Amino acid sequence: MMSDFAVVGSGIGGSAIAALLSAKGYDVVLFEKESYLGGCSSSFQRGDYTYNTGATTLAGYEEGHIVKEVFDTLGIVPNLIETDPSIVVLHGDKTTPRYRDFERFFDTLDANYPNAKNRAFWELIHKINDEFYRFDGHYYANANFLAKTKSLFSFAPLFWKFKKYLLANAQTFIEDFFGTLEQQYRQFLESQVLIVAQAPLREINFFTAALALAYTFNKNYYVMGGFSTLFDTLVSGVKNVRRCSEIRSITRHENHFELFTKTQIHSAKKVILNSTVYDSGKLFHDGNVLRYYKKHEKLDNHQSSFMLYMTIKSEKSFHHHYQIIHDAPFPHTLSQALFVSFSDKEDIQIAPKGHYSITASIHTDSRFWEDKEGYKARKKELEDILRKVIMANLDIKEEEIVQCFGATSRTFNRYIKRAQLGGNAMTFKNFLPFLPGNDTPIKNLYNVGDSVYAAQGWPGVMLGVKNLQRLLDA
Repeated sequence: MMSDFAVVGSGIGGSAIAALLSAKGYDVVLFEKESYLGGCSSSFQRGDYTYNTGATTLAGYEEGHIVKEVFDTLGIVPNLIETDPSIVVLHGDKTTPRYRDFERFFDTLDANYPNAKNRAFWELIHKINDEFYRFDGHYYANANFLAKTKSLFSFAPLFWKFKKYLLANAQTFIEDFFGTLEQQYRQFLESQVLIVAQAPLREINFFTAALALAYTFNKNYYVMGGFSTLFDTLVSGVKNVRRCSEIRSITRHENHFELFTKTQIHSAKKVILNSTVYDSGKLFHDGNVLRYYKKHEKLDNHQSSFMLYMTIKSEKSFHHHYQIIHDAPFPHTLSQALFVSFSDKEDIQIAPKGHYSITASIHTDSRFWEDKEGYKARKKELEDILRKVIMANLDIKEEEIVQCFGATSRTFNRYIKRAQLGGNAMTFKNFLPFLPGNDTPIKNLYNVGDSVYAAQGWPGVMLGVKNLQRLLDA
């Protein structure tokens, strides 16, 4: 039997496109290497405790935004709690809640980081964010030069509206806007941008930085039961979901593909890969396919995450998300900012009553963890440092910690075959028209996920899903 579509990988993009195609009546098979769905956005168990693997925030689920549009199309109402403030930023003696309400956020921001131009700057950020989500109709094709050129014209209204910010380097724009900027304030802005854009200010345009700074003005949600429950709901309409089924190689034929697992061969008319664009070539031996993916290997910036997972037993109340900005970069990392997420106090699916599940993450370089010599010592050193920072900043006592362990890029590579995490940052080197597309020059071969159009995170990947659906419908 031959499927219409084979989707390889159950991350945000793979699960969403499999669900949408299934809802349209196509015969779809979804392959996932692990027993759980979601890739680096899933949740997992360690002993008696559950943890969100990486992603801990659902953004884009509100009227007029892409995530809610996809869920509404599928008739799915996820079990969510709106989290406001989206983040509480702890920076030395400063505490800055990122409330959705502009004035409520601004009052604290201006008190902590006073500057005469603060209101004008943050009102500009809010305006760019608000106006961006009014645009629709743009799409991106990359199968050939003609298709790409035609699709780029669809961005013309957006370009003319925001060209001043699209063409301006973020770091330069901010320096010119403020003139003199106090170092702590600069650290605050840089750390906020890094959460969303996955790149420092010097590497991105101001438009990207503005959307990154503004994301807490949009609705953000906590997912009850952990992200795996959300993925299980998302693919509930996909009849053929094959867990624990790693695709080891793919052979291209004239009108179909053969996908090989350890024990089976599956045929499909079209293939959608939810693997990274710089790793996907490893699945093929076909020269044309290999050449296409080979040219994208340079996009691997080796950016990854070091994760610290904890379960604590505590009667205290915590916000869902914190960002702790340290006075200097942490060893074996690329950042001085640590993102710490807590399970909801009432969510007994992910943590027993009276307990919290904690997922903490910080940017690192996957190459830091490739050398086996001293690996365990480096890992233990960073685990201990982050643990102490979390305890000190959030008033957690040693006796309250029930379980604590870390994960490096090597850990992720072992479980999800991916060492680079966070997708391709929208830098000047990786922006339209240079960004890899959801379609390819290879007939009936497609990509979806955070390493191709449009970007990382739930909203970015879902934009790519919608874009791919349009290309498939054309």
